[in-house]
Amino acid sequence: MSMGILLRVWTLAAAALVLPAMSCDGSSSDSRPQVVATTIQVGALTKAVAGNSVNLKTLIGAGVDPHEYEPSAEDVARLHDAKLILRNGVGLDAFLDKVVKESGAANVVTVSDGVQLRHGDDETGKTEDDPHIWHNPQNAKIMVDNIARALSATFPESATTFQKNAEAYKQKLDDVDQQIRKLIDTLPNENRKMVTNHDAFGYFIDYYGLRFVGAVIPGVTTSSEASARQVADLEDTIRREGVKAVFAESSLDPKVAKQIAKDTHVKIVDNLYGDSLGEPGSGADTVDGMLLANARTIVAALK
Repeated sequence: MSMGILLRVWTLAAAALVLPAMSCDGSSSDSRPQVVATTIQVGALTKAVAGNSVNLKTLIGAGVDPHEYEPSAEDVARLHDAKLILRNGVGLDAFLDKVVKESGAANVVTVSDGVQLRHGDDETGKTEDDPHIWHNPQNAKIMVDNIARALSATFPESATTFQKNAEAYKQKLDDVDQQIRKLIDTLPNENRKMVTNHDAFGYFIDYYGLRFVGAVIPGVTTSSEASARQVADLEDTIRREGVKAVFAESSLDPKVAKQIAKDTHVKIVDNLYGDSLGEPGSGADTVDGMLLANARTIVAALK
């Protein structure tokens, strides 16, 4: 169903449909102001900054590929009613543009503003901006500051709380950064080579001094598909470079990655968090927890 049809369905039903305000824990009759985060990473960072001050709704949940996401009629309604919408930007949540225009939603803040973007290539060789900015903890800190400013401007009565929470979470990101660096330091230089399911870890790889060898799915989105020639070339590169593992993500089908690993006799690791975070209680359901979980998995596979 197209975005326009979804919006019209919601508009026609609006008079009869009563959506209860839902809190982060699913309870109804929540009188707190509504804030919507488009992606699970933005939602997790917003929760760290806002605490319980707002009624937070995250559109793209754990295990969902944001490159393939389409908003439901309920999502459109929540966007319309939100006091503040926080988005990742860099094309990851481009679906929001049309929804905002047609629904009349206002007060949209892009939390990637100020991040130095990495550039990747799609399957045709065309350069595109990489939206996976949260895989560098310094970028995540910029996102936290943008979120704190947006929340403070919208809800000035809680600005002191937002700023205090933001500073505490940035310190947590710094602590995790140091833990990850100690882990990476245990890897010999010749082992620091990564092949991934798609080009989602460039910021992590660049920041921590790893080397990107190639990706099963060409480009920084999951919309393309590798040709037989590209797969063969990647397998040749894996053998030539002595790559120790192929890394796939928890939110993507690892079938092709597994076959490549089998063909080249290397390990397959299919539980990295690329476009998503972990389920609640997994330890990877926060950005800092996800970064550390990924680092531990990567180092263990490359030793």
